[in-house]
Amino acid sequence: MAADVVAVGAGLAGLVTARHLQRSGIDVTVLEAGSTVGGRVATNTTDGFVLDRGFQVLNTSYPALRRDVDLAALDLRPFTAGAAVRGADGALHRLVDPRRAPAQVWRTALDGLLSPAAKLALTQLSARAALGDPRQLLAGPERSTADELAVQGLDGPATEQFFRPLLAGVFGERELATSSRFFGLVWRSFTRGASTLPSRGMAALPVQLAARLAPGTVRCGQTVLGVAPGRVRSGTGELTARAVVVATDPPSARALLPGLDVPLMRSLTTYYHVCEHPPTRLPLIHLDGGGGPVLSTTVLTAVAPSYSPDHRHLISSTVFGVPGAGHPEEPEVRRLAGAIYREGSAGWQHLGTAIVPQSLCTFTPPTPDRLRRTVSLGDGLFVAGDHRDTPSIQGALVSGRRAARAVLRELGVPGPA
Repeated sequence: MAADVVAVGAGLAGLVTARHLQRSGIDVTVLEAGSTVGGRVATNTTDGFVLDRGFQVLNTSYPALRRDVDLAALDLRPFTAGAAVRGADGALHRLVDPRRAPAQVWRTALDGLLSPAAKLALTQLSARAALGDPRQLLAGPERSTADELAVQGLDGPATEQFFRPLLAGVFGERELATSSRFFGLVWRSFTRGASTLPSRGMAALPVQLAARLAPGTVRCGQTVLGVAPGRVRSGTGELTARAVVVATDPPSARALLPGLDVPLMRSLTTYYHVCEHPPTRLPLIHLDGGGGPVLSTTVLTAVAPSYSPDHRHLISSTVFGVPGAGHPEEPEVRRLAGAIYREGSAGWQHLGTAIVPQSLCTFTPPTPDRLRRTVSLGDGLFVAGDHRDTPSIQGALVSGRRAARAVLRELGVPGPA
């Protein structure tokens, strides 16, 4: 069997690659080992509740998202811009963006979690991120996020009680060793866009991308055993192609392409609980400013009521690692999450657990030029995925578009990609 291009993996990067190639008249086949499209962006339904594969959000400021996705069709439900933080004093502090929640401006201004100087520094940081040229972020000096916060006057309690718990779940690491350049882009997205949940779950994103492909493009249940220039070998046979794009997670990509430079991965586990009476009705992410093992906890139904089939409420709580090996398990996570809300959790029922051993790519200095790794490997072999750009949905979408452009150049075909 032959195709112009075979893409391995039907995650976001593979789907976008296929979409842009098909728009240029290229015959594409996408092989996916799993039973559905999406890769790490996946959703299950348990007893009518919508359970994403780990705590994920969709930020509306991503340029690639606005370019490649019909956001209105996803029926996005926004979080309140900000966070509730249980401080070292045991109190629950609420910090929100006063530009988008003006009714909360005085509460945030008078809250004691951050000092007046830290609040001013945070305001200045956010203004620069929102209004500045993103190219300046890539041209400036690179250091760790922790060092960047210190330079911005946000070290000490501001880092320990706000930035460290907030960014730990974004970066997959608590040391804030992640590149300051990536932090700048993340903070820019926070200040310019809304964090949202699609009403039908995060899988609605890859499902929409797949629906735009020609019928029969994606073949699920196809485990790829090897790739070579012009050939892809799967469990059901061999396909020939003019170009091959490996668009899998980093470990799988390295297994198929020995010697490929890929980052290390961080593991996260999210526990889902159901309760009759929610600990809050605010669509806010809740954090532990005391450094506990629960990275974040959120009443998802306060953001997207459609995540529940009835009147009950769905709570997600995320920790580092996988169960065991020194990481807290469900009963302890439930207790600690309840404490963050300053509420009891005895009435919470454990509904499910999302273990994501390859959740987030590390992104520590020094990073590649323009935060991008090559997508063209020569001999008609290409690679796509967030590990070629930034570890984000934006990075996955951009890498797919870059891979499509590289393939078109290789094939000598002009096109919109």
